[in-house]
Amino acid sequence: MIPAPATDPLDLVAARVRRPDFATWRAQVDATRGCSAPIHLRGASAVLDRDGAVLLERSGDVLAPCGNRRESVCPACSDRYAADAFHLLRAGLAGDDTKNVPATVTNRPRAFLTLTAPSFGPVHTRKVTARGHVIPCGCGDRHHPDDPRLSTARDPESYDYVGAVLWQAHAGALWARFTTALRRALAAQLGVKTREFRDHARLSYAKVAEFQRRGLVHFHAVVRLDGPDGPVTPPPAGLDHTALRAAITHAAATATLTVARPDGSLMVLGWGAQLDLRAVTPSALRQVETEQGEMTDAALAGYIAKYATKGTGATTAADRPIRDIEHVQYLDIGPHHRAMIETAWELGGLDAYEALNLRRWAHMLGFRGHFLTKSQRFSTTFRAIRADRRLWRLRADLDALDRATDDPNAIPVDLETVTVINDWWPIHFGHHDDGERELAAGIAERHRSQRRSIPTTTPRRAA
Repeated sequence: MIPAPATDPLDLVAARVRRPDFATWRAQVDATRGCSAPIHLRGASAVLDRDGAVLLERSGDVLAPCGNRRESVCPACSDRYAADAFHLLRAGLAGDDTKNVPATVTNRPRAFLTLTAPSFGPVHTRKVTARGHVIPCGCGDRHHPDDPRLSTARDPESYDYVGAVLWQAHAGALWARFTTALRRALAAQLGVKTREFRDHARLSYAKVAEFQRRGLVHFHAVVRLDGPDGPVTPPPAGLDHTALRAAITHAAATATLTVARPDGSLMVLGWGAQLDLRAVTPSALRQVETEQGEMTDAALAGYIAKYATKGTGATTAADRPIRDIEHVQYLDIGPHHRAMIETAWELGGLDAYEALNLRRWAHMLGFRGHFLTKSQRFSTTFRAIRADRRLWRLRADLDALDRATDDPNAIPVDLETVTVINDWWPIHFGHHDDGERELAAGIAERHRSQRRSIPTTTPRRAA
C-alpha cells in the first residue's frame, strides 16, 4: 500500500531534507538568498573566449530570484532591492567615484522634503498633549495606538472617495508639475527664463512613495542643485540652500492639476498643507539624525531605501492585482480601504478614465506610479548596479577557473574579451510545497541576520 503524501509542514520539511537532491536544491535556494517564490529555469549557459573556446558551461535546472521589491511578498528579494536602492541613493548624496558621482556633491544645495496628500474628509486621529494625555478624537473616543479606525473616515458617507482615488491616480503627474514649478522658481531667482534654466543649473532628485494609514501616498524626496553638466559641475552662485528651500516651499504651494469628476465638474488637485522640509548634512556612515532635525547622507539613504520596499501592506490593500471585484470581500482589509478599492474599480469602468487603467491599479488604491524614481543625473541606475553584480560574479567564476588551471604560465582571462551566452526558459514558478517554503524562509532569515550583524561603520557591498 502506497502511503499518503505528507501534508503537515514539518513532515514536508523532513521529506524534502531526505531527498537525494537536497544538497543541490539547498545550494540553489541559498544562491537566491532564500527567495519566497523563485523562478525555475531550464536550459544552458556558456562563457566563450575571443576565439570561441568554451571557458565555462552549465546546463540543467536552476533557480532565479523572483525580484519582487515588496517585503510582504518576498523578504529576500526585498532586502536585495533595498541594498541596491541604498547604494543608488547614497551615491547621489555622498558621491561615489565608481558610480561617476564626485564627492563634491556634498557641498551642493540639498534638501529633504515630504509632500503629503490633501484632506478628503475628517478621519479618526490620535493626538497627545505634551504631558502624554490623549486628546479625544472628533468622534469623541480616545483612540489606542493600535486602533484600526485610526486614519480612516469618520463619516464614510460624506468622505470624498472619488476625489481621493483621482488624486492618487494623478499623484505622479502632480509630482511632475511640482518639479516644473520648482525649476520655474529657481529660474526666477537667477533672473533667467525657465527654458534657459538648464543652461545654468540642473535639478537632480530621487523620491519614494509611501502609503499613509489613510490609504493615500506621500512622497519623500531628496533634491540637489547641480551645474548644467550635472554632478560634475557646481550650480551658479545665485542658487544656495536658502534659495532652494524658498523655491521648494513656493512650488509645493502652487503646483496644481485640474481633472474632471464623473459628473463633469472640475477638481483642482494639489499637495496637502503639511510640508516637511529639512537640510541634508554630509556624514560618514553614521545612520543617525542630527539634533537640529537635519538628515545625514547615510541616514537619508537608508530611510528612503526602506520605504522603497514597502507595498501597501495587508492592512491597507492587496499586494497583487484584483481580477474580479467580488474577490475584494475576501481581502483582510478594513471598510475604508475596501471603499477605496471599490471606488477605483468603479471609476475604472468609466470611459472618461479609461486612460488611467484604474482597475489594474485598484489593489494599489489607484496609485499608478513607481515607488522609487530619480532624475537622470542624480546618480547611477539599478541596471548599472545589477550589471556590476553580474560582472563581479563572472569575474569570481573566471578567477576560480584560473586557480584551477595547472599551467603556471596561463594568461588570466580578460573580461573584455569574453562572450556570455544564456539560453534559459521558465518551467515553474514558486516552491512546490510548504516544506520547501519553510526551508527557504529559514535560509532567508539566516542571510538577513548575517547582513544585520555587519557593523554599520563599514561599507557593505549590495547582496
